[in-house]
Amino acid sequence: MSPAVPAQAPLRLAIIDMNNGWPNQAIRCMHAILDRFVAEVRVANPAIETTRSHVQPRNLDEFPPLDCDMYLSSGGPGSPFEGQDDPWYVEYRSFLDGLAEDNAARHDVARKILLICHSFEIATAHFGIAEVVKRSNRKFGIQPAYMTEAGMASPLLNVFGDRLFAWENRNFHAVNVNTRLLKSLGGEVWARESRDGKSKGEAILAFKVAHGIEAVQFHPEADRRAVLTWLLRPDQRAATIEAFGELTYQRMLKTINDPMRMARTLALLIPRWLVRQFNLLAPSRDWKPIPMPVHDLQSAQAAFGVEDPNNANGAAAEQPTVHGA
Repeated sequence: MSPAVPAQAPLRLAIIDMNNGWPNQAIRCMHAILDRFVAEVRVANPAIETTRSHVQPRNLDEFPPLDCDMYLSSGGPGSPFEGQDDPWYVEYRSFLDGLAEDNAARHDVARKILLICHSFEIATAHFGIAEVVKRSNRKFGIQPAYMTEAGMASPLLNVFGDRLFAWENRNFHAVNVNTRLLKSLGGEVWARESRDGKSKGEAILAFKVAHGIEAVQFHPEADRRAVLTWLLRPDQRAATIEAFGELTYQRMLKTINDPMRMARTLALLIPRWLVRQFNLLAPSRDWKPIPMPVHDLQSAQAAFGVEDPNNANGAAAEQPTVHGA
């Protein structure tokens, strides 16, 4: 009989779903990312117990659990100012304050959160680190994000160099950074929508908001199925062509199959964030650290969704929408 494997402290994960009950692909993508992460954790830590919470504050008034180690907080439809006095919104802001206080006091062993799109906008407005204002037109499609000098040195984005590609779908943006306040929180600007900060737009696309709180305006969780589901819908195809032209639309479809673009973002951004937080906690939890993900072409394409040469439309048959703020 083999000896019993000693028990380890549990790993507690959470998805905060801001989609307000709308059908979407993002939560499926997040669960898939967490599935792969947990599988890697268990290779090194076979006895580890993992839990995963999935709460929906906006439509079900479910509050984020306070006892998790890592949180992914999603995008969602509508205005980031909608329902500001609702109990869920008040509680969510209090939750963010608690995370900031926890990290100021306990550093590496504190709870951590990655905020995406709608959640990014709520946190940006709540902490006052920039103005969140409605755009004159919707920003959507496969778009580049350009790293600042701080972003290229950041643990979230340093693997990408000066640019990455990701899915965007939003009606709001963050502009006019309060640099003094951001610095006082321990934050930094990590990415913009223009390399020079102006020519393609003035929006901020990634922040370190405060210690333990990182945020991106784009959708690093999006896989090939999610993007094609959206781009191949007749209404969204027409909107994309109207906004950008037929040539750009065809280039978007083509760039989906470029392993150095969206597949790379999916393979590295959230997975590396998860591994980084896990390894920070490992010494205090008696966990064995796990290796940081690298851009392995085969595994990245497998996670993103390798193109089926017999099905040019990929996910066209699936019609649930991909919502972003």
